[in-house]
Amino acid sequence: MSTLDSPERGAALLAGPAPRILAIVAPYYREVVDGMLAGAQRVFADVNAAVEVAEVAGGYELPAALAMALATPRRWDGYLLLGCVVRGETDHYTFICDAICHGVMDLSTRHAAAIGFGLLTVDSLDQALARSRDDRMNKGAEAAHAVIGQVALARRWGLAG
Repeated sequence: MSTLDSPERGAALLAGPAPRILAIVAPYYREVVDGMLAGAQRVFADVNAAVEVAEVAGGYELPAALAMALATPRRWDGYLLLGCVVRGETDHYTFICDAICHGVMDLSTRHAAAIGFGLLTVDSLDQALARSRDDRMNKGAEAAHAVIGQVALARRWGLAG
């Protein structure tokens, strides 16, 4: 594995109060998503973020839960979405992954929401586990860095709650 596989990231520079983050997680693959959430929590601890966790049944429910959260008065500065879809023997995988990704992108742009999107779309459970370990490849940590960066940008441009 080369050092180009995943960048080293430090704590994001974030002006203002500690961010409030809603983590919406789809723990269908509990070990994988718990590992990703643990990676995200370590990143959030660096900026003293207050994190609320909400679980949904599976990845397909992530966009609807995000839509519900965005429909409430802004209680959160940013949103973290974590889930995992493992390829099976049918086209179901492709349809589910496309629907989730398009749903999240539509909501994030329509609402100018700060989102960290950590949906693993993998061929095997081993691949998912490799991306949820406590190391620099943890995709939950990457998504947490993304949402903190988005919160910082929203604050810079005067869009924060």
